[in-house]
Amino acid sequence: MENSLFYLFSALTVGSALAVVLHKNTVNAAVCLLLSLLGVAGIFALLDALLLSVLLILVYAGAVVALFLFIVMLLKPQTEPKKAYKKASVVAGTMGAALLGLGLCSFVTRGQFSTAPAAEVFHAGLKDYGAMLFTTYLLPVQVVGFLLLIAMLGVIVLSKKFEGQEDAK
Repeated sequence: MENSLFYLFSALTVGSALAVVLHKNTVNAAVCLLLSLLGVAGIFALLDALLLSVLLILVYAGAVVALFLFIVMLLKPQTEPKKAYKKASVVAGTMGAALLGLGLCSFVTRGQFSTAPAAEVFHAGLKDYGAMLFTTYLLPVQVVGFLLLIAMLGVIVLSKKFEGQEDAK
């Protein structure tokens, strides 16, 4: 049962990540990003990292994707006609795909995973996470919070309609 759930969440994550890259509509791409993050949260839950799973859903899926959707809908992306690829772009893409294929073939034929003995499993509780969060990682958490505050203020400034500012455009 656990393997089938892992394969389901993995397929959801990879499929929706591909959809993020391949969608032409930015709103649909943002929704696919949300699905991809939910798949990663499901994999974290299978690994018994429930705190990481919940934080991923709350912070990234809840805040960052919602902010991204708000900005995309605010700026109203214009659909422009698709331009033809330049010859250099086609050559670079072909060379990149060839190198990726060569690397995968070389890994399949000669690559091996290490068979080192498994390390001792460390089970950290919520109290341990909280202690680390408010001691060791206090500054990075504060910096991320400050950056999110700046992003919110930027969205508020961008969304305001200023009267009589047509001359500035």
